[in-house]
Parts: sequence; C-alpha cells; structure tokens
Amino acid sequence: MAKRIVIWTKTADLQFIGVLEYWVNRNKSTTYSKKLLDLVSKKTRQLSKRPFIYKSTEFNGVRVAPIGNFSIYYKVDGLQITIVAFWDNRQDPKELFSALKKSKESK
Repeated sequence: MAKRIVIWTKTADLQFIGVLEYWVNRNKSTTYSKKLLDLVSKKTRQLSKRPFIYKSTEFNGVRVAPIGNFSIYYKVDGLQITIVAFWDNRQDPKELFSALKKSKESK
C-alpha cells in the first residue's frame, strides 16, 4: 500500500503548538513536550501507512487516533491525510465540534 502525505490544517497545528507550549510553561522543561512530539510523529507516520486502523467518528469522514490524553482527528482523501484537530481529551467535548468546524474553514 502506498504511503500517504500527512498535512496539518492551520487549526490543528495551532492546537498542537498550544499544547506543547502549555507543557513547557507548566513544567519549566521541554522534556514532556519533546516526548509528546515524538509520540505524535510516530502516530502520524503510522497513519500515513495504515490510515484506516482507527475508528470513524460521528463527524463526516473524520477518524480519530488516540495518544494517551490526546487525540488526532483526521480525514483520508486518496493519498493525502489531513489532520483536522489535535485534541486534549480533558477539554470540554462541546468545544470539539467548534474546533472541527473551524479547521474545515481554515484549510
């Protein structure tokens, strides 16, 4: 199977950067953020090879890949995977719909 290209929407990218910055400021160290960056890199490489191993969501065409307390929401379109949201699962789930809608608009 062909390896797919992984693209992050502006919204997903800002969410991920925000999480990384939060943990750097909270811990006064980059250790956890580097660990999270490594986990996300591994997960996106896995998605590029096998995008359908994670479950579909109630959002049209969106799948979710869990990473501990976080989730990557993504769409598969041919040879492209679009990360539409990077979500901290401890946040209010009502905000997720808004984030996914916003990512669609900022693509």
